[in-house]
Amino acid sequence: MYTFSSKLKTFSIALIVLGLLGMAYGFFTVPKNTEEIETILSASSHNSHEAEAAHNEHKVASEHKAESHVSKSEEHQEHLEHVLSQYQNKPWSAFFIAAFFFFMISLLALVFYAIQWAASAGWSIVLFRVMESITAFLLPTSFFLLLFLVLSATNFNHIFVWMGEHAANDPALVEKAPWLNKTGFLFRAFLFVTGWNIFRFFLRKNSIALDTAGEMKYYKRNFNIAVGFLAFFIVTELFFVFDMTMSLDPHWFSQLYPFYVFASMMVSGITVILIVTVYLKSKGYLPNVKQSHIHDLGKFMFGFSIFWAYFFFDQFMLQWYSNQPEESVYWVPRLLGSYQLPFIGMLILNFVLPFLILISSDFKRISSIIVAAGLFIIIGHYIDIFILISPATVGDSWSFGIPELASLLFFFGLFIFVVFSALAKAPLQAKGNPLMKESEHYHYYNL
Repeated sequence: MYTFSSKLKTFSIALIVLGLLGMAYGFFTVPKNTEEIETILSASSHNSHEAEAAHNEHKVASEHKAESHVSKSEEHQEHLEHVLSQYQNKPWSAFFIAAFFFFMISLLALVFYAIQWAASAGWSIVLFRVMESITAFLLPTSFFLLLFLVLSATNFNHIFVWMGEHAANDPALVEKAPWLNKTGFLFRAFLFVTGWNIFRFFLRKNSIALDTAGEMKYYKRNFNIAVGFLAFFIVTELFFVFDMTMSLDPHWFSQLYPFYVFASMMVSGITVILIVTVYLKSKGYLPNVKQSHIHDLGKFMFGFSIFWAYFFFDQFMLQWYSNQPEESVYWVPRLLGSYQLPFIGMLILNFVLPFLILISSDFKRISSIIVAAGLFIIIGHYIDIFILISPATVGDSWSFGIPELASLLFFFGLFIFVVFSALAKAPLQAKGNPLMKESEHYHYYNL
């Protein structure tokens, strides 16, 4: 049995408290009116291009209003209100990014776990308790994510522009209103998230029952549940990603987008499984996990990194080649605007470094190297989610400061507390699984 050490527990609680304090600071220090925004822009105009970039962004948008004849003072006031909205979105956006990132990690860890059951895989049984414990984080992140969505729908923030009053004057949003409306949006979110949590509950319950009872009926039940979950997930993930992130830019669309997000978070989920496994082995647990298991997790990390790069290039190449205005608006802030540096850094962390490190079979057997590659991947895909969301929520007013760091600390601390508490609730070896011997003696032959 694993014992959740008091030091690690204290560390996780400290992260949670620091995160809560930082998030509270972020919410209390946002500008309250346009006068404060004018002061901020005036101060920053001497040492940054933020004011100019925000002004140019608003100016480009206003130039499309051919019949607009506002005076300079009215235009300036409208610009200040636009920037105020971006600044007030910053703590909300930081919370949403962290909540969505950790939610998807736990969800895709559940997908990877269900795939093992549906495929009757033998090699991964010794890793089942690690996977199950990571999926335990699905429930608390579901609560925070759904709470955020309810607050968004009740106008506590302006993250989703199609929820605003001006949407009624936008022909594109009026046309999409049968799908993009608050009632349907919340109903789908609650339906999908609740469904995923129910599947997770029964998979875990039957897995523990298989330990104690040792009856094949529990194994067969989990096989059927895993197949049903994967079928349910394939459909619901598409609409969930459309709603959560692509609807932030409701004028832009891409059919490849949900697959791109799936690939991004799948490699992140597998990487977290590997890092937790290596940590437990370093503490003397999981004696039956061998370097071949670590190696195979490394192969999945490598494969899904390439898979992610494939979808990234496909989405980018098709839209760059067609050069349609409604598609290029997505790429301009990321390729040419203020997000250019994190965008390039994300490509290096998510593809270049994993490719160079994980292409070697020998490197995938060295724990320190593969964990380093895993950290690059986790950081890179957090940046990926950051630049998927931030351009639509805070525009050029983005930064990585206290709200962003605090949200990460809060969810990371909560992740440690929930996952390692779950690890301590059941034996680390899934003893009742009929394929356990195959997993214990598994060896990867590099031919």
